Amino acid sequence: MFFLRQKPQAEMSVKDAVDGAKTGDIIVIDVRDQMELKHTGIAEGALHVPLMRLRDIADPRHPDFNPKLKNDGKIAIYCASGARSHSAVTMLRRLGYEDVYNIGGLSHWVRAGGGVTAV
Repeated sequence: MFFLRQKPQAEMSVKDAVDGAKTGDIIVIDVRDQMELKHTGIAEGALHVPLMRLRDIADPRHPDFNPKLKNDGKIAIYCASGARSHSAVTMLRRLGYEDVYNIGGLSHWVRAGGGVTAV
């Protein structure tokens, strides 16, 4: 028995995500819950999809699918520290999204020059 080895996924820097969000080349998703957004705000231009809702919102077969999520574009995901965004990346890849990247937490976004909008 043998296993096919998956090609290692390239990484996206947080700076690349900030720049790509400004030009519209990258979709940024915040997977934190609503209370976190109220306390800290959301990355400028980011789409808020709580992790618990991500599978439904990202699945084109589901009635709650958000057409802003095209699975042929680049997607950068963040949360508070990078743990939930890691889970979100795994979930999206299982749904067929290929260019999806964990960029860590909101603080990483800010340190890379990304703006934050109050909620």
